[in-house]
Amino acid sequence: MSADANRQRSAVVFGARNFGRGVIERLVAEGWAVAAVARSEDTRAAIVTAGAVALAGDVTDAASVVSVLEEAAGRNGGVDLVLNAASAYGGDRSGPFGGGPLAEAVPESFEAWAAAPARSAFSFLSGSARFLVSQRAPATVIQATGGSSRRAAAGRGLWAAGAFGVRALTQAAALELREHGIHVALLVVDAQIQPFSATGPADLAQTTPGDLAAAVLFLADQGLRGATHELQVTPLAERWVP
Repeated sequence: MSADANRQRSAVVFGARNFGRGVIERLVAEGWAVAAVARSEDTRAAIVTAGAVALAGDVTDAASVVSVLEEAAGRNGGVDLVLNAASAYGGDRSGPFGGGPLAEAVPESFEAWAAAPARSAFSFLSGSARFLVSQRAPATVIQATGGSSRRAAAGRGLWAAGAFGVRALTQAAALELREHGIHVALLVVDAQIQPFSATGPADLAQTTPGDLAAAVLFLADQGLRGATHELQVTPLAERWVP
């Protein structure tokens, strides 16, 4: 969506490693004013190197999300795009990847694989909605998730439960915010992401931070009359079952 013609478009990115870093660099190259939130000092330093502003915040805390957006708006005259590219998983993931078979899964795995991502999306979407409604201007909100939001798999039901929860919350946000001119979209990354610093031959079964940055810009540039609410990125070489 278009920003005020008299100012630079402004974006806030939560999560600045790999996927997020690719988005930051592309937005800066396109002339956006970018602020980003990251956990580690090394990642915050990389944000500055990429030409963006590093802000302190916590995407799992709605009040912190609001605070970050307020700070970015104060710096740049408003916020036009908010992206959650942060890793949503937490807790004890020492067991089987994806949580394991339901007959063997433990509550700690449910918290790590299912509850944590849904809780993070709730905080991000709730905080973003609260700020953007008060901003009273068009904006785009993008929540990223994985291919498990589209289909479950044996041994990974807990992972899918979390991703399905993220999808449901994003759909609700899209319905609630469209009357305010706010475009909410789910970006489904149905692939492994090639490391940002990869220099070897491309793995055609992986997507890249650059590919995902292009998808983010596609969503951000859409108008009110033609908005995409779910966009799935899947490499042609990826083998999957719908």
